[in-house]
Amino acid sequence: MKTWVDPFVVAILLALLVGIVVPIPDGVRGTLDVVADVAVALLFLLYGARLPTREILRSLTNWRLQGALLVATFVIFPLVGLGLSAVVGPLVGQSVAVGLLCVSLLPSTVNSAVAFTSVARGDVPGAICGATLSNVVGLVATPLLVIGLMSGAATTGGAVGVGGIEKVLLQLLVPLVVGQVLQPWVGDLVRRHKGVTQAVDRGTILLIVLTAISGATAEGIWDEMTGWAVLVIVGSAALLLAIMLAVTWWGGRAIGLPRDQNITFLLIGSMKSLATGLPMASALLPAATLGVVVVPLVVFHQIQLVVCSVLARRLGQEPAPVDA
Repeated sequence: MKTWVDPFVVAILLALLVGIVVPIPDGVRGTLDVVADVAVALLFLLYGARLPTREILRSLTNWRLQGALLVATFVIFPLVGLGLSAVVGPLVGQSVAVGLLCVSLLPSTVNSAVAFTSVARGDVPGAICGATLSNVVGLVATPLLVIGLMSGAATTGGAVGVGGIEKVLLQLLVPLVVGQVLQPWVGDLVRRHKGVTQAVDRGTILLIVLTAISGATAEGIWDEMTGWAVLVIVGSAALLLAIMLAVTWWGGRAIGLPRDQNITFLLIGSMKSLATGLPMASALLPAATLGVVVVPLVVFHQIQLVVCSVLARRLGQEPAPVDA
């Protein structure tokens, strides 16, 4: 069953179901919010402690690949997301459109994208550096993009404000920096016990999903979430991924990236992070809006895992090109 059904995806779906069906009192939701905030800070502390400083420094060496990844993640992706949200809004409502737009503003995923790059015989060191740089830059770029592109949107529960950046800095960036400071002493220990980081990572995601969905349920947001809206979300997420896969693959060829680096560009530049994205969204968006954003993000994340795993296997099975 684990070959076909990811237990973590099942856990996310259960958290979604509980948040929709089970009424959670305001006091309990408030407690869960505090616990989720602490878990997010702990998660980024572990990220900082796990990541060798040399990996961050090495991220800056291949400017063609790393620059292309940043442009794809924080320029092209948001532009495509903005266009799709403009089309989706009149069909299913502004809230869903805002959720799809928010997905396009997040940094790239790390673990799964690097694993797929390895399977596809891409540039793994470049993938590690690119995903790392994307998440570090995203701590500043994503809040700025959210404020610039979403502040004027008709979001339920209030607008996105500059205070969101302060929360991101305090809740995400400060723990990351503290983890980097501690990394020379605790880095090896954290890297040896990957299960701890994974448990905190997945537990944090489940907490955020539960609190976001239960908050949206309390606000009555699901009244507008029809079967048609779900179909539009799935179709839009698939289209968003397809466009970015085409842009990164043919764009990498156009700028002359070698095949291994082009594979890295394809996989890192077309994926979005659930682990980093949900904490960022929870820090930046009003509680009611967050509940609607969670659904497109979870849908896009699952589609990207399925599609990119198939692509990685096919690319990995192709014969390596013969050097001239």
